[in-house]
Amino acid sequence: MALSLAIIVIGSLPGARSDIGQYASGWLLHSVAYAFLAVLIYIGSTGNEFWRAVKTVLTIAAMGAADEYVQSFFPYRTGAVSDWLIDTAAGLAVSATLWRYWPRICRQAN
Repeated sequence: MALSLAIIVIGSLPGARSDIGQYASGWLLHSVAYAFLAVLIYIGSTGNEFWRAVKTVLTIAAMGAADEYVQSFFPYRTGAVSDWLIDTAAGLAVSATLWRYWPRICRQAN
C-alpha cells in the first residue's frame, strides 16, 4: 500500500511526470509499476493460487482506478481509462504467470 501511495504522490507532483517522460513512456511506467505491485500482492496473499490471482487482479484494478481518480483533480494531469487498462493488464499478466509458475518455483526452492 505504501508503494501504491508513493506512486500516486510522486505522480501528482507538478512536472514530475513530464520529467520522467523524457526517459520512459507512460505505458512503460504504468506497466512496470503495477506489475511490481502485482508480484508483491500475489506473494503476500493467502489461499490457493487461483484466489491469490483473483485478489491480485482486483486489487491492482482498484489501485489503478484510485491513481487515475486522484490524477483527475490536478490541472496538469488527467485521469485516463487507457492508463487504468494498462495497470489492470499488467496485474492480469503477472497474476496469470504467477498462478501458473509460482507452485513450481516454490517446489524448486524447497
